[in-house]
Amino acid sequence: MKPRNALWGFVRRRECWVPTWRGWLVLALLGIALAVTAASRVHPYLAVTEPIGAKVLVVEGWAGDYVLAQAKAEFERHRYARLYVTGGLLETGSHLSQYRTYAELGAATLLRMGMSKEVVVPVPAPRVRQDRTYTSALALKTALLQRPADGTSINLVSAGVHARRSWLLFQRAFGEGSRVGIIAVEDRDYDPARWWMSSQGVRSVVDEVVAYIYAVAIFPFV
Repeated sequence: MKPRNALWGFVRRRECWVPTWRGWLVLALLGIALAVTAASRVHPYLAVTEPIGAKVLVVEGWAGDYVLAQAKAEFERHRYARLYVTGGLLETGSHLSQYRTYAELGAATLLRMGMSKEVVVPVPAPRVRQDRTYTSALALKTALLQRPADGTSINLVSAGVHARRSWLLFQRAFGEGSRVGIIAVEDRDYDPARWWMSSQGVRSVVDEVVAYIYAVAIFPFV
């Protein structure tokens, strides 16, 4: 029998196959398995560590003090020539502080930790409404070009799941002819192995997934 037409021939009825309860159960189990697999792999993917051989170490000044402390330890362990600190204007407390940028605040913190003024170099970035990480990377590139002896190959220290996106944007800012390594410092606010069990972990990972997709798919065209 031919399918019955309706509405003057603009639509018609057809038979279709739909899952039984057993089929829905299998689909649900597959969905759960995929979700668990994705949840277990997304954090290591974002919090990436792939250092290179470089004379220059860079840390993002907005990161917590424990990240700066890890940057100091990395600097001393591998005997870098210089430690650059990036960052734009402070978002909170700038009127109460002698420092106006995260770069200056981070550098001052490293000096208080015992590092020398001879090796710690703050690189403030200008105020921008978006793409602050990329702007900080461009400011750093300019600073390095003014110090030819340091070269333009770096290892970047970042906080947790922010590392993958920072790595991508620094690579784009530096361009061909430079090499950028990345070192992610584990976030202390949640357990990375069970990030979905805390609100802070969920916010951090979800925010970075969205931001990374933006950096990969949209940022090159804006």
